[in-house]
Amino acid sequence: MDRMFRVLAFWTGIFTIMFYVGEMYTTSVLFLVQTAFFLTLSYLNLSERMYMYLFGAYLTVFMIGFTWYSEFIMVPGFGH
Repeated sequence: MDRMFRVLAFWTGIFTIMFYVGEMYTTSVLFLVQTAFFLTLSYLNLSERMYMYLFGAYLTVFMIGFTWYSEFIMVPGFGH
């Protein structure tokens, strides 16, 4: 399971680079933090159950943050 967190760190790192190249600096920093989070967790050698709990908590926090952002921050039709 620790290898899957390294895979997640790899892909969020790729997204970090792509957002940075696309001059989306805020999003790039957000993905850089996620990359560091996943990479740090991957080297803790936790049990598989604990990795699943952490991933579930990560998904919960993501969905709460995404819902909050899309409901209160994002302006519909902005930029068009």
